[in-house]
Formats: sequence, C-alpha cells, structure tokens
Amino acid sequence: MEATASQTLPSPWEFTCDLEVDYMSEDNARIVYSALAVDKELQPDKVKRQMSVTDGKLLVHFEAVEARFLRASFSAFVDVLTLATKTIEEFGQGMEL
Repeated sequence: MEATASQTLPSPWEFTCDLEVDYMSEDNARIVYSALAVDKELQPDKVKRQMSVTDGKLLVHFEAVEARFLRASFSAFVDVLTLATKTIEEFGQGMEL
C-alpha cells in the first residue's frame, strides 16, 4: 500500500496543554521566562515545551506522547514558576538581573 501526499501519519504528540500567566509587566514576564528557559525537558523525546512572552504574559505550550509525561512536566514547571513568581512578588520592581 502506498501513501499519498494527502495522507499523514498520526502525530505522537497528541497530548497538549497551554498555560498563560499575566504578569502585567513585560519586564517581570521576561525575568520569569529567563529563569525558566534554562531548565530543559528531561525527556525531550517524550515532552516538548515552548515558551514566549507577549504583552506582559508568559505563554507556555506543552506537547507530550502520553498524558502522564504531560502531567509530570506541567506539574514540575508550575512548581518552579510559582517559586519565580513569589521571588518577584517579594523583591518587587526594584529587582535587577
């Protein structure tokens, strides 16, 4: 059986999740982005994470091959995100990199 150009194989990345956190400040969103961007996924063959900052919001898109990998990655990410956010809240606008 031959595949035609219109047929596509199913994507292994069928589990997805989007997260949007509004920092109401481009600077704060970029600080959090910079802090979290250094942590790469431990299993990049099973989970992908893409981050961006737009209009003071941190946007994060997750894709995974299984729900359990998505859940674990998302949960670990939110733990670190919470820590970064609390740091900004504690030290406020005067914080410099």
